[in-house]
Amino acid sequence: MSRSDVIPTLTLDLAKQILTKTLEELQKPDNVQKLEEARDNVGNEMLKMMQYLFPIVMQVQMEVLKEFGYPEGRDGIIKFSQMLRNFERDDNEIARIHGLIKAFYLPPVSVHTTNESPSDEKSSS
Repeated sequence: MSRSDVIPTLTLDLAKQILTKTLEELQKPDNVQKLEEARDNVGNEMLKMMQYLFPIVMQVQMEVLKEFGYPEGRDGIIKFSQMLRNFERDDNEIARIHGLIKAFYLPPVSVHTTNESPSDEKSSS
């Protein structure tokens, strides 16, 4: 097994460090400018956001992951994301920080919070 195949064990603390560092990097002026320019070109269209904003955010996260010993490129981010998913279910802080990162490339979504279906609401009004 080569050094590039060795992936650091993801702990809650390490996940928080990586996510926090990613958020800090995304808020640096040069990244803010790239994201704003891309956002200006896509409006609120989700498909275009995923096409133009998502790669910028993933590139930043890949650079951060590399600093923490993860493999470069797509492989490192996929493995990190798979491990992160488990922590998100159990730790509100990790879910919150990851949500802040996702907000850079996903449009705000309104969530319907009642148990009634839309057709039930129309018939009850």
